[in-house]
Amino acid sequence: MTGFNSLLRSATAVLALISNVRAAPTLYTSQPHKRAVAFDYNGQKVRGVNLGGWFVLEPWITPSIFGEWSTSQTVVDEYTYTKTLGKTEASSRLSNHWNTWITQDDFNSIAQAGLNHVRIPIGYWAIAPLNGDPYVQGQLDVLDKAITWARGAGLKVLLDLHGAPGSQNGFDNSGRLGPVAWQQGDTVAQTLTALQNLANRYKGDTDVVTSIELLNEPLGQSLNLAGVQDFYNRGYQTVKSASSNFAVTFHDAFQDFSTYWTGFGSGDTDLIMDTHQYQIFSPAEVGRSPSDHVSAACALGPKLASTNKWVVVGEWTGAQTDCAKWLNGLGKGARYDGTFPDSSYTGNCDGKYTGTVNGLSSNDKNNLRSYVEAQLDAYEQHTGWFFWNWKTESAPEWHLKDLIAGGLFPQPLNSRQHPGQCG
Repeated sequence: MTGFNSLLRSATAVLALISNVRAAPTLYTSQPHKRAVAFDYNGQKVRGVNLGGWFVLEPWITPSIFGEWSTSQTVVDEYTYTKTLGKTEASSRLSNHWNTWITQDDFNSIAQAGLNHVRIPIGYWAIAPLNGDPYVQGQLDVLDKAITWARGAGLKVLLDLHGAPGSQNGFDNSGRLGPVAWQQGDTVAQTLTALQNLANRYKGDTDVVTSIELLNEPLGQSLNLAGVQDFYNRGYQTVKSASSNFAVTFHDAFQDFSTYWTGFGSGDTDLIMDTHQYQIFSPAEVGRSPSDHVSAACALGPKLASTNKWVVVGEWTGAQTDCAKWLNGLGKGARYDGTFPDSSYTGNCDGKYTGTVNGLSSNDKNNLRSYVEAQLDAYEQHTGWFFWNWKTESAPEWHLKDLIAGGLFPQPLNSRQHPGQCG
């Protein structure tokens, strides 16, 4: 960062403090809310998209990056990618990826589509690297540009800590596939350091960065949930200490969002719960008919509306199958066609394993559009949503940019080809 930019950040922070003093409080049910946050989460709907696969690699989003290991399967995530290549080669390849996968044109296109937010995943290693890790840095210089691009496009940004030391879920999208080792040793303290560094870096940009998500998808059933709540409380204080102008987002840890978290954070200001709603990661879900998928989506609307917090559906998709290449991990098959372990055949993955939106069958197109509309109708019964994902290399059901171009995602966002599905 240049000294000039630092000066601008300081000036912005001072102005934000002044406006905070003058702002009148607004109440949302039991949650007090000061108008310091630069988006009205009470009165406006979040309509957003994730920029996944950018600063945290996922093999299914960009299979070309992992293609040379498709046979050996020795590289399955960002950890093994950087460890195998070494820092010099990994830095060269990833710098090119960071500077080309998402550009200013993407931010402009997102805004032109009527969206108002982007959710940007980032790993702890970009913000607070640990000695001995193979990961490489340089992401933050590009993220700085992204904040400028968002400002120019009129978009708000939710910064999402997507990977924690030790891995909070064991998924490849945490940076390291394997055991869940978060909460062991110093990993929680290290995660708080990453949050502090992230909040301090962007505390002067709260006109754009309206929220920081404390941790993506901690796997509640493999963790101490009391410890997760304690981390959330400490993380909330960490972010708010950097700037009261941040809203703080926390994931539901795969617990029932409508019941488990009811009493959590009582009295905290600007608190957002994030829930992820997919219907594809179990045999029962991929076995649903298109109408059953729609019904299940619609049933979420009243549940969301009944919560006593702001709640965003921070990840969801148009996919009704898990067919996308490597969605379940590099080299792994799909439940839908029976190629995933302990699954049985439901249907074929033609056009959905790899392909384009235009290459989907007319039946798949109609079902996808219907399912998307039902989810929009359900999720906007409360705070809003972030679609996963803006881009993929070859997974058409997940590629919002192409879904919009192909007429499978409403434009404008409130247009409907299947009205009244949710009653």
